[in-house]
Amino acid sequence: MRLNEIDYNDSVPIDGYGPGFFRIGGKVVEGAVVVSPAGVASWGQFDDTETLVKLAKVVDVIFVGTGAEIAHPPAAFRKVLEDAGIGVEPMASPAACRTYNVLLSEGRRVAVALIPV
Repeated sequence: MRLNEIDYNDSVPIDGYGPGFFRIGGKVVEGAVVVSPAGVASWGQFDDTETLVKLAKVVDVIFVGTGAEIAHPPAAFRKVLEDAGIGVEPMASPAACRTYNVLLSEGRRVAVALIPV
């Protein structure tokens, strides 16, 4: 079996999560958060599209972690992001963390917006 070390370039992976927090690049961040090539920032959830639209030039898709269970984001939220040219993929936050890390390791232009479990 061949094992390869993962290179995340300048981006940071999501190391873990728990009730109300995420561990990102070795640091604990509480509350909702956006992780992107631009760094780690707090996120005002579905009312805060501005934070995500700013990423339109550096990402193709944003994984939206909706907490412990999958939920559909509001239609207006999705429309704003899609109008900016950003794909929106909702999923439960644990799945969003894993998917983000895998695609990040492949060098893809991705970001993740997460609501804590």
